[in-house]
This record gives sequence, structure tokens and C-alpha cells, in this order.
Amino acid sequence: MSAGWGQRRARQTAQAHGDVTQVAGDMHVHPAPVRGSSVEWPVWVGDVPRPAAAFQPRTQVSKKAKAARGEGRDVVLSGLGGVGKSQLAAALARELRDQERSGEAGLDVLVWVRATSIDQVVSAYAEAADRLQLPGAVPDDEDEAARLFLRWLTATDRRWLVVLDDISDPDWLWEWWPDCGSGRGWVLATTRREDAQFSGGGRALIRIGLYTDSEVRAYLKRRLTDAGQGHLHQPDRAGEIAAELGHLPLALGHAAAYLINKRRTMADYLSLLRDTGSRLGDLLPESADTEGYGRPVTASLLLSLDAVEEADTSHLARPLLHLASLMDPLGHPATAWTTPKALDHLRTARPPQRRWLRKHHPPVTETEVHKALEHLRTYALITQDTDTAPLRMHALVARAVRETIPTGLLSATARAAADALTSLWPRHDHEERELAALLRANVVHLDRLTRPALWQPTIHSCVYRVSGSLTEAGLYRQAVEYDETALRLSSSIHGSDHPDTLTARHNLAASYGAAGRIQDALDLRERVLTDYERVLGPDHPDTLTARHNLAASYGAAGRIQDALDLGERVLTDYERVLGPDHPDTLDARHNLAISYSDAGRIQDALDLRERVLADRERVLGPDHPATLTARHNLAVSYGAAGRIQDALDLRERVLADYERVLGTDHPDTLDARHNLAISYGAAGRIQDALDLGERVLADRERVLGPDHPATLTARHNLAVSYGAAGRIQDVLDLRERVLADRERVMGPDHPATLKARHNLANSYGIAGR
Repeated sequence: MSAGWGQRRARQTAQAHGDVTQVAGDMHVHPAPVRGSSVEWPVWVGDVPRPAAAFQPRTQVSKKAKAARGEGRDVVLSGLGGVGKSQLAAALARELRDQERSGEAGLDVLVWVRATSIDQVVSAYAEAADRLQLPGAVPDDEDEAARLFLRWLTATDRRWLVVLDDISDPDWLWEWWPDCGSGRGWVLATTRREDAQFSGGGRALIRIGLYTDSEVRAYLKRRLTDAGQGHLHQPDRAGEIAAELGHLPLALGHAAAYLINKRRTMADYLSLLRDTGSRLGDLLPESADTEGYGRPVTASLLLSLDAVEEADTSHLARPLLHLASLMDPLGHPATAWTTPKALDHLRTARPPQRRWLRKHHPPVTETEVHKALEHLRTYALITQDTDTAPLRMHALVARAVRETIPTGLLSATARAAADALTSLWPRHDHEERELAALLRANVVHLDRLTRPALWQPTIHSCVYRVSGSLTEAGLYRQAVEYDETALRLSSSIHGSDHPDTLTARHNLAASYGAAGRIQDALDLRERVLTDYERVLGPDHPDTLTARHNLAASYGAAGRIQDALDLGERVLTDYERVLGPDHPDTLDARHNLAISYSDAGRIQDALDLRERVLADRERVLGPDHPATLTARHNLAVSYGAAGRIQDALDLRERVLADYERVLGTDHPDTLDARHNLAISYGAAGRIQDALDLGERVLADRERVLGPDHPATLTARHNLAVSYGAAGRIQDVLDLRERVLADRERVMGPDHPATLKARHNLANSYGIAGR
């Protein structure tokens, strides 16, 4: 137990009897000052900050503070620098001070002290003792005078308020925290910290957040109007400015002053804010500090960093801040900075130790990282709701931190952050959909802030992961937009024939195909193949892959013979270049079987699929995912050949294999379950088809989400089962929903949407509509 806490508890056991206070067995006699001309009431010590222009009262927080006071509890207002803690405390103090003094209202004594150091607090208390003319208070012993004042507060029947503004270190504070004693006084404090100690001892810790949208609008409108510049207010831009400044009151105050001083429109200011090359010192200059805040916004936001670094013996706080400042302000995975990639980066990012005459970089441990992050949380430089919740950093704090990253280190820091994010990516996005979405958002944000760091010397793999993740999530249109941007950037940075650009072009073609833009995919794949043949040669593995994908596009576009001819060439090329048993050769053989099936060559497709299955079982093993796919496709061929029972038996085995090897919720397992439901329908087992179809739909909604294209397909096929069961109205209802969903998710011209529209028209006909 610290001395401060011991003394705090002693005061809490004090019994007040007029002018005598008994504390822990000791008797102290300190007569109250004689009322009369010797003391001029009320006694004010320190300057309460004047109200800020267009002050927003923060009504809900004020109500909480007043409720706590009514319960006899001291209040600590906690929050990020610049959220308005001192202004709110000043408003509460002025409200009490300005009430008419009576037995139950008003104040006799108000002490406002900036509590960043013990000397400031002691001096303010000593001044109060002098103004109150407390017996024993002498000018040359401030410490004793301050203690006399604290004892007087405990015993007096006067009404008093002590405001401890901007507490930076609570360890020394408890010794000097006033005790309300007879219940006539109140302590109100502000701090950036969120230590649990602040909520002990009967205190109420109240966190002050950022401005709400309505407070932002009200503030900017009133601030500009009161300055005679109401014409600068643009309601449609106010929310955008607030978003860029993270709804931080201090920053919004500087922004408003900037608009007033420079006569700039909100649109112009927004352009400056969104320019990543602009510095906060220019956008929120000291000249815009019209409220006498006393320090630049950047310095205010990072004021706690010195205290953090003093407490952080691992010297990891600053490099961790550098990494976190590049992440999405809405949150990034808390585990990112304990990945092996991050630990290796932090090892060399922190100052080296000296071993003899040589610099030494000892390994960084996860424990050190956790402790450094805890320091950053304590001083509110980062926030986290729970131990496993994402870490967040206010957008302006992040921007201020980024401006401290040495120019020569930005690219390395960005790629280290990208390495950490990539190492967290789940093997299959469906297994951790929220994590995958969080990683996508952070990679996009990281790239936007640091471009071209992730593009040079080569494109970082995380860029490609975002593209594949969007497609796997069924966000086809977003994948197309992302890949179009990637291709444009790679062409600009590397040139049109660079391997990274060819890969970007290939990815865009794949996204076009997934989005149903069949002709766009085909046209681009023809160009990709030409480019690969010219740049890498006709037999390069990437060229063979491009040829293989073009054959698939021919099939999707209905150019069956072209797909068949090219597919046969692809297989020949793979066998010659890579060998007959290479996995890519087996894939080519598998896809040629699809072309045979599309061309109506049912027996050729069946024969080839039997060979593909035998090859994959021999080369890859009976449980390899590619082998399971081959077994699944052979069941398709059995069905096409009219071997209904063989198809059904094999699909039941395939489903059991998928559940055993990949798990019950893997997308391939869901596909196998879906196809088995189709086989039940083909075999006339209508109820089995219906029951399994309903389960498939529920599974896909749960695992993939209600709008994933595979979920829409399950909904579509369940409508088919309803039709087979004679449930006409159910068919109509579900097909109307399928059409609406596909139009909304995939677009009105996607082939699947066209098919849904056609099927709904047929259902209307059957229903006599």
C-alpha cells in the first residue's frame, strides 16, 4: 500500500466535531477563521477558464456529474486531449460559483488548480490557506499551509469546490486529494488517464467522448455565425469535416478559426485535410488557438507520450505507436503486434542496447509488447474495449504520430505493418469473417496512407489478399473496383509489362468473371495471354495458367468449341512442360472434362473424370481437397449419364468426406450438401431434397451471410424443391425474393439475375398470373 493511499484512508475515517478533527487517533485543533472583515467571502483561488466560443454543454455528461455530486461522490472527467474536459469542468464550476450563496447553494470557496505537478497543487492550497487566514499558515512553508487547508476542508461547514485540472500522475495525488468530511464540499478532476485508481475511494470516473454529429453541426454553425462568417457554413460539408477531424472538439475549434481567419470555404478546407501531404501544424495552426488552449493541437494530442516513454522500460511504445498510426482508426486486430513478423520489426525499431562496444538488438517478447500497449491505453493514446477487442487510435492522434515517423522509415514501417496483417489472414475467410473484413479494411487504409510503400519494389502480397478476400466474401462488385484500381496503380508505378502488372490484370479478369461480366473477362484474358506470351514466353507456367483461364472464359461465354480446342492444347502443353502428374496438369485434365460435358460429350467427360479421380488419388492422396473435387465432379457426370443412383451414392460419400476432411461448415462442404440435395430431387426423393435444401440455406446464411452469391443460389434451388413438392405460393414468394436479392447484390444484368427473372416468369405462368 502506498503512503498516499494510507493517508487517504486515514482521512476517510476522520470524525468532524466543529473545529476538532480526530484522524487515526491523533487530535488536531484548527479553529475555523473568524467570520468578519478578516476574510473576504467568497474566496476564489485560481482562474476558471472562460467559456469557449459556441460552447456545447455536453448535457448527458453534465447530468452524470451532477448526479454523482448529489450522491456525495467526487467526479473525475477522463478523456483524450482536446475532448473538452476542462471546458466542461469550468462550466460545472461556474454554475456552482454563480449561484446565490445560501445554506444549501452557492460556494464559499472555489480552488481551481492545474494539477500537472505536485508543486502546482501545493502552491494553490497554500494560497487558499493564506486567503482564509488559517492559523499556523506561514508564507515560507507552503507544504504545511497546504496541509492546513486540507484539514480545514474536512471540518468546515462552508460550501467549497476544488477542481484538479489535467492530472498527469495520480501516484502522488492521493495525499493531496481533499476529503469532503462533513459533506459540504466537492472535488472535480480532469485527466487523460483511465487508471482504475480514479474510480476508487467513492469517486465516479466519467469518460467524455467526442462531439456527436448534432453537436458538430450546432458548434460549427454557431461559431461561424457569431464571427459574422455564417456564409462559410455549409451544412452538407460539416459532417465531412467532423469525420476527417475525428469529431474532436479542440480540432474543430481550430478548424473553425482557420475558416474565419482565412475566409476559406468548407470544401476548400476539406481538400486540404484529405491531402495526406498536408501537416496538422498547417491545417490547425497555433494562430487558430482563439480559446487560449496554450499549445498546438499536435503537441496536445501527443502530450502524454513523454510520460508513456518514461514508464515504458521496454522502449517499444513509440515504435508501436508508429505501427498503429497506420491502421484504420475504427480498429485493428490486437494480435497484430505480437506476430513473429511484428516482433522482428520491433526488435530493430527500438533503440539498441550496448553490449561491450557493439550495438545489440535483443529479441522482443510478447510480454514486453503487452506492457507497452498497456501504457498506451493508460494514457488514452490507444483504446480497447476488452483484451480481445480491436485496438483503436483516434484519427487525429494517428495523424500526429505519423508526422513523427522519420521519412526514411515510413516505407519499412508500412511494409512491417503489412507483414503483420498478412500473417493474421485466416486460411479460409469464412472461418473468421469478421477478422477477414477487419484485415481488408486495414490493408486498404494502410495503402492509402503510405502509397507507394506497398507497391515498391514489388507489390506486397497483402494487396492480392484483399482482392481474393473480397471475391471469397461474395463482394464481387467491390472486388472489381479494387482490382481496377490495382491495375491502374501498377501500370503507373511499374509499367504495363511488369510481372506485377500482368498479375493485376489477371486478377481483374477473374473478378470480372465472378461478377458476371463474362465478355469483359474474356476480352481481358485474351490480352493477358498475349502479354504473357510476349513478355514471359509461350511455355512459362504463368502463360500456361493464362491459357488455361482463357479456355474457362470461352466456356462461360458459351463458345464451347473454342473452350474445347484451347483446353486440349492446354492439357498437351502442361503434360509437355510440367509432366503428366503435375497438379496443374491434373487441373487441366479436370477442366477439359468440363468442356466435354458442356459440348454434350457425356461419355468422354465421364471417362476423363474417372481418370482425373484416379490420378489425384494416386498423386495427391484420397483426402486431398482437389481429390474430393474430382470425386464430386465424377458424381455430376454419373448424373448426366443417367446413372442416378451412382451419382447419389457418390455424392453421399463426397459429403461425408468433405465433412470429415474440411469440417461441416467449409464452403466446399456446403456445396457438397447442396449438390446432394439436387441429387435427392433428381432421384424423386422430394422430401429429402426439401429438408436438405432448407438446411443448406440456413447453413450458408449462417456461415457466408445472407447476401453471399452462394446463399442466393441455395435460396434459388430451394424454390425448385418447393415447386417439386407442389408448394406453388412458396415458390413464388422465394423466387421474388431471389430476384430482388440478385438485382441488389449482383446487379440487374448479371447472368444469375437474368436466370432468376426467367424462372420467376415461369412461376407466374404456372400460377396463372
